[in-house]
Amino acid sequence: MAAPPTHPRSDDDWSLLWVALLAAVTATGPLAMQIFLPSVPLVQQTFGATAGAAQLTLSLALVAVACATLVYGPLADRYGRRPVMLGGLALFALGSVACALAPTLDSLIAARVLQSAGGAVGMVLPRAVVRDRFGPERAAGLIAQLSMVMVVAPMVAPALGGVLTDLIDWRAVFWFTALAGLLISLLVFFALPETLPRSALTFGVGALLRGFWLCLGSARYRAYMGHAAASSMIFFAFISAAPYLMVNTLGQGATAYGMWFIIISLGYMGGNLLAVRLSGRYPVLGLMLAGSTLAVLGIALAALLAFLGPLTPAGLFLPIALSMIGSGLAAPNAQAGAINVFPERAGTASGLTSFMQMFVAGLATQAVGVAQNGTPWPMLGAMALGSTVALGCIAWAYRLEA
Repeated sequence: MAAPPTHPRSDDDWSLLWVALLAAVTATGPLAMQIFLPSVPLVQQTFGATAGAAQLTLSLALVAVACATLVYGPLADRYGRRPVMLGGLALFALGSVACALAPTLDSLIAARVLQSAGGAVGMVLPRAVVRDRFGPERAAGLIAQLSMVMVVAPMVAPALGGVLTDLIDWRAVFWFTALAGLLISLLVFFALPETLPRSALTFGVGALLRGFWLCLGSARYRAYMGHAAASSMIFFAFISAAPYLMVNTLGQGATAYGMWFIIISLGYMGGNLLAVRLSGRYPVLGLMLAGSTLAVLGIALAALLAFLGPLTPAGLFLPIALSMIGSGLAAPNAQAGAINVFPERAGTASGLTSFMQMFVAGLATQAVGVAQNGTPWPMLGAMALGSTVALGCIAWAYRLEA
């Protein structure tokens, strides 16, 4: 009897499977950061610590993420995407177990640093894998799909963390992330092949520094990376101020803020979907310009409504949702543009871009927090600065591409 015919998967089938798996890897970082937020007050009570000491479980975790993004890319360019990704996921799972078992606040902080450093692998390597496998033409659209995970995870994770904390205790949050890390690691181990071409680069401290220097020495790379960082500034300037404006200025509760913030997330997701649909059909710089223009319009409308007063939740969130549609369209194209400058160093370029995005976001968050005065103007000023820098980077890139 003849063997039944086989039907090999089409490239589109593999695209869907790969993106789903890479999306799970991408979610580890946001999941680890956001799912823990509802538990911080209970951690403070458990260890009898001050609020500032308990806050170190978040702030030092962010530092770990920023530093780890610089390392994963060059390591993956030398040793391959697969082993480095598996190593990061293993560190994420082990760090989660250490968090769940932490007997003191100091040990919890140290474990959080390990967990977050491991989860940072999802911010870097999925983009590089996409560039390896699908090339520059499809990279922007697929990276936009991965970017949506970075928005959806923060939407869902705090609610999930709150349920686990209320039903069990705060340690259950870390047992959940440990299990998630283990399952994702197994999926990567069995389903994700190596995508790095055999012409791997020689690695060492000197090679690492040369890789960063080579990327930063390219004006084209700096233009795209600058735009990606400026887009992060717009987003994080908003989320650093919006809770204070809603609770302290407008007298709204945390639940109301969470409901309104869904609009912001949906706006960014809408921009990502536009990027998916339009990438490959229109030039990367054209999509960046269209998205950045929408971002400027949203910020300008929010400023106009704030000037006319009085400030309302709708006047605060709806214009910024328009701005986030623009950022969601522009940012993935900027990230893909930065990686495409050095396809043979996609990991290094992706890691350096992620580091700059987080570094600039941290500066914006701190600056807006220090300048907070109960009005939206510090936030809008930082967002306007970010949008201006983004447009300047586009103009610079156009000149370089001409």
